[in-house]
Amino acid sequence: MSTIEKAVKIIFQKCVPLKKSESCLIITDENKFSIGKMLFFEALKISKKVELLEIPIGKMHGEEPPRIIADRMLKYDVIICPTTKSLTHTNAVIKARKNGAKVATLPGITEEVLKRCIDVDYVEMKRLTNKIADTLDKGKSVLLTTKSGTKLSMEISGVKAHGRECGMITKKGELTNLPEAECYLAPLYGKTNGVYVVDASQSGVGKLKTPIKITVENGFATKIEGGNDAIKFGKILKSVNNKNAYNIAEFGIGTNKNAKITGVILEDEKVYGTCHIALGKNDSFGGRVNVPIHVDGVINKPTIIVDGKVLMKDGKIIS
Repeated sequence: MSTIEKAVKIIFQKCVPLKKSESCLIITDENKFSIGKMLFFEALKISKKVELLEIPIGKMHGEEPPRIIADRMLKYDVIICPTTKSLTHTNAVIKARKNGAKVATLPGITEEVLKRCIDVDYVEMKRLTNKIADTLDKGKSVLLTTKSGTKLSMEISGVKAHGRECGMITKKGELTNLPEAECYLAPLYGKTNGVYVVDASQSGVGKLKTPIKITVENGFATKIEGGNDAIKFGKILKSVNNKNAYNIAEFGIGTNKNAKITGVILEDEKVYGTCHIALGKNDSFGGRVNVPIHVDGVINKPTIIVDGKVLMKDGKIIS
């Protein structure tokens, strides 16, 4: 297993290469401050223009950071965000990227996840991710099924798949999760129907004790069924008090063979042999919905069919 020190070095050497001439902002919170501090001191070895800022712990993934932080983000070349709740799809990150910042978000990151999932074969991971992206880019429809009861159809005609950078960004305005890798897209608005069963983990809930069954009609989750985990998830969505919290925002496929299901959604959604469906916000990656929540549900061993051709069978990519 890699060491935490090696993982932190890889972030600034390979994932988001930091130049001596570039400024770097580390945004963290109380729960993740020790990791934020490690990233801060590593960045200082490269650049003298480094700042570490602490924000309040958000209530949910996709919640905006304080305005003063969002404004500060516009002053930096590189932004790294080890936080409890995700900033990935926030307006603050969108604006910082438009301003030229390279951004890496690490929502829910732990030292174990860093050690396990950052020191990986990026070349092979990128090859696999781009193979999936090529298929999805050409696709018009996706049929997702599982032995646990999923049968979900999505229309994706003309939609661009994301994730090709696969955890390695070098250009202004690029964004990555760390750890990476996944291939993901925003299905066409209002064009997803059926049922999907989340049986691995769910944002806001963690590693599931019982599956969550979600019925989808015309692009929106209309029914959430199951045990206590489903009840908890339903309350999270209801608290947003906005219909668009139930929007089918994302379909993604994990490609990191070092990752495993732990209840940390950052890692869970990257696990090879899984896919995930997210509800809520997606205007940051090609969708049209802007709402202060983005929550992923991870599904084990899916079969994924694109335009009638099998892309994944029971969690294994078909070559």
